[in-house]
Amino acid sequence: MNKPIVDFHCDVLCKLLVQPELTFLHNEGGKLDVTYERLKQAGTVLQTFAIYIPEHLNGNIVPILESIDLFNEKVMTCPDMRFIKTKSDLQQCLAAGKIGAMLSLEGVDGLQGNLSLLRVLFELGVRAAGLTWNNANWAADGVMEPRGGGLTAKGRELVQECDRLGIIVDVSHLSERAFWDTADLASRTIIASHSNSKSVMSHPRNLTDDQIKAIIALQGRVGITFVPYFVAGGEKVAIDDVLRHVEHVCELGGEHHLMFGSDFDGIDHYVDGLTHPGQVEDLREALLKRYTEQQTEAFFAGNALNFLAEHLPD
Repeated sequence: MNKPIVDFHCDVLCKLLVQPELTFLHNEGGKLDVTYERLKQAGTVLQTFAIYIPEHLNGNIVPILESIDLFNEKVMTCPDMRFIKTKSDLQQCLAAGKIGAMLSLEGVDGLQGNLSLLRVLFELGVRAAGLTWNNANWAADGVMEPRGGGLTAKGRELVQECDRLGIIVDVSHLSERAFWDTADLASRTIIASHSNSKSVMSHPRNLTDDQIKAIIALQGRVGITFVPYFVAGGEKVAIDDVLRHVEHVCELGGEHHLMFGSDFDGIDHYVDGLTHPGQVEDLREALLKRYTEQQTEAFFAGNALNFLAEHLPD
């Protein structure tokens, strides 16, 4: 039997939004990386489902609500799936051996600066939020915005309201200045759900050592991701390249702050041998050659579950 796995980021809801003929239960024609069958195969105990709205649909609340509806209709109707909104939900899910499903928002563009909509999304079960994707919006600059601005005044209000509600703030796509604005402002903590080390692979979406140390100091989490061009350069990226990021975060003091955020279904190129949840066991075997079983299980599930046990609403 596979050991437990937590994955803090996948984009399957976006694919379901733009291809409504797809179902989550089975992998129809190889169009989905993450499916119910594959989560069962992998031994996943919690999967975070990002609400990412592609640019041509973005701009208001409607596609966000449609994504939540798809989550309820296509994901939560599968056997053994459990919606995780509270600490109690998580405890009961783990005790029953079910698969937890958590909602996150990747980019707040569709809220149009209206914090009442954030409160509505919280009531609908959203428990983490990244302020931007790569571009700029009303709340902050994303990492690919050339001016590199920080949080706007409204973005600062958003971070404070997330803290008040109990929505975990995700900094993965923020510009470096917006990252530091958020880290300085957050009264609770922050995560980077799917980002790697810039010291290992110099990509704008990766985190500097100082950023990683700041997340560690806030008792947050860094989700090592499987996006090949965040992992290494070159045509072929291997599991050993992912391990270099794990090692570096640990060297910075992040052994207990490291988790995984695959970005499955948000990518069309893959780390060799890491194309869907059913293959993550190969990464575990590679880690076990360098780390103890206790450390490896913490990377895969324990660190993320301990974090949620503290930071989910009561």
